[in-house]
Amino acid sequence: MKKVTMVLSAVAMMVVACNNESKDSVEKADSINKANSDTATNSNQVVATDAETSSFLVKAADGGMAEVKLGQLAQEKGNDPRVKDFGSMMIHDHSAVNDQVKALAAQRNVTLPDSVGDDHKKLIADLSKKTGKAFDKAYVDAMVKGHESTIDLFQSSLDKSNDTEVKNFINNTLPKVKAHLDAIKEIQKTTK
Repeated sequence: MKKVTMVLSAVAMMVVACNNESKDSVEKADSINKANSDTATNSNQVVATDAETSSFLVKAADGGMAEVKLGQLAQEKGNDPRVKDFGSMMIHDHSAVNDQVKALAAQRNVTLPDSVGDDHKKLIADLSKKTGKAFDKAYVDAMVKGHESTIDLFQSSLDKSNDTEVKNFINNTLPKVKAHLDAIKEIQKTTK
């Protein structure tokens, strides 16, 4: 039975992979996770994680990878030393959180995206074209919007997830994300 389940899971992942050639990395990860969940359900296996938790981990990984890449961009292109410092903090803090997300996903057999999703790729490309004060303003505005979205995602997932360990991760991480938002809002006051 175990071999049949493994074969079914492998076939499902290959079908998903073939159908996902045009999808971005986040959509691919979500599709693989859904296929794995469907395969487990169809073979009467216990599903390792609920769909909300799986979706949260994928979105958290995507956002975390984007924060690191954007932080690197801020260090490279930032004009204001506070923007450069904030970028450095994003690299440090989000790299640590990304490691936690990867560990939680691995424990739950959740596939994460292998690169940032298309929305974040577009933002990175758009910011890469800017320089000086225009870069600083656009980066800061993107960080405010991104951290507000992250807080919404975390709070929503806290209510919807059935996974105690993931809820603990969210509860432990939310204060840091809120502190990031407060810090970038202070910078935003002077970059307009």
